[in-house]
Amino acid sequence: MFAKRGAELGEVPVGAILVLNNQIIGSGFNQPIGQRDPSAHAEVVAIRAAAQQLNNYRLVNTTLYVTLEPCSMCAGLLVHARIARLVFGAKEPRAGVITSQEQFFNKPFLNHHPLIEGGILAEPCTALLKSFFQSRRL
Repeated sequence: MFAKRGAELGEVPVGAILVLNNQIIGSGFNQPIGQRDPSAHAEVVAIRAAAQQLNNYRLVNTTLYVTLEPCSMCAGLLVHARIARLVFGAKEPRAGVITSQEQFFNKPFLNHHPLIEGGILAEPCTALLKSFFQSRRL
């Protein structure tokens, strides 16, 4: 749902929700173009919304669900926010740092290591992204 909203606005269709106790506490979609903000990735938008809702920069015991494997910026944010679990759909072979280009959360210098579940609903997530990029090439 959130990913499609971003695509309607010309953004890469990536959506994210942050969940605590089975309740959505933050949601977002990619919007760096519309917001003229290179940090406005879906994960960042969702995490910022959740931090405001909880009135806390630590988001312990939360799970982030995202359409696409996070980049290095977003992975670092998960560490700083102390997000407990990451669930992502499609792999990002160019910039994904969770499993594709690196195993970011295995770095020994990190003071927090979220649990990772990748490939959840990978086929529909991948199809959504491929369709978006194919339509832009026409």
